[in-house]
Amino acid sequence: MSDTSRSDSVVSVVQLSKSYPGPPPVTALQPCSFTINRGDYMAITGPSGSGKSTLLALLGLLDEPSTGQYWLDGDNVANLNDRQRAAIRAHKLGFVFQAFHLIGYRSVLDNVQLGLTYQGIGRRDRRRKALDVIQQVSLSHRTHALCSTLSGGERQRVAIARVLIREPSLVLCDEPTGNLDTATSIQVLDLIERLHQDGLTIVMITHDPDTAQRAQRRLVITDGHLTEPLIRT
Repeated sequence: MSDTSRSDSVVSVVQLSKSYPGPPPVTALQPCSFTINRGDYMAITGPSGSGKSTLLALLGLLDEPSTGQYWLDGDNVANLNDRQRAAIRAHKLGFVFQAFHLIGYRSVLDNVQLGLTYQGIGRRDRRRKALDVIQQVSLSHRTHALCSTLSGGERQRVAIARVLIREPSLVLCDEPTGNLDTATSIQVLDLIERLHQDGLTIVMITHDPDTAQRAQRRLVITDGHLTEPLIRT
């Protein structure tokens, strides 16, 4: 893969793998290679224990690979130390989990502004940016509500807004509708799809084939193996 192709992509992984020592040793992710271009919406799907979460942890710099290279925005980030990985997570990566990880006794505005805590942005600018992204996720009417009073769908929208405010290069979603009912799940997926259409680069972990079908691209993993090539829809 050329340096030019790497610079044109958000993510490029080459023979990336993850193994854990035994006994017996376990290879959670077999060597795999793929590229995620700017503006892609990719679903990583497969059965429980297949390696989806392992791959997400590697892409999110929450764990180190055993082998291979991981290029993010043109830089090889595969073997950084803890401090370096934390800095990149703070500036380039956004995470949306099925558990919302909000502070219930703080307002929607406060929770969203927390996304900029470590970026050295002044209070006035933090507030302005927070109000913009709260509007983007259609929660302006709940700006000053405590997060403990929100519905599950509203909490997930706050979590998404907290990611958006940082303008990350890559957003990683781990079963973001896992705690939501069917109707609310559709609303959240509609929002994620709209954000993708606005240019956001998204990777979503899901075990649900219907959710995966909504993505622009799909990567299927079984027993740690990439079992079929990337599919463009």
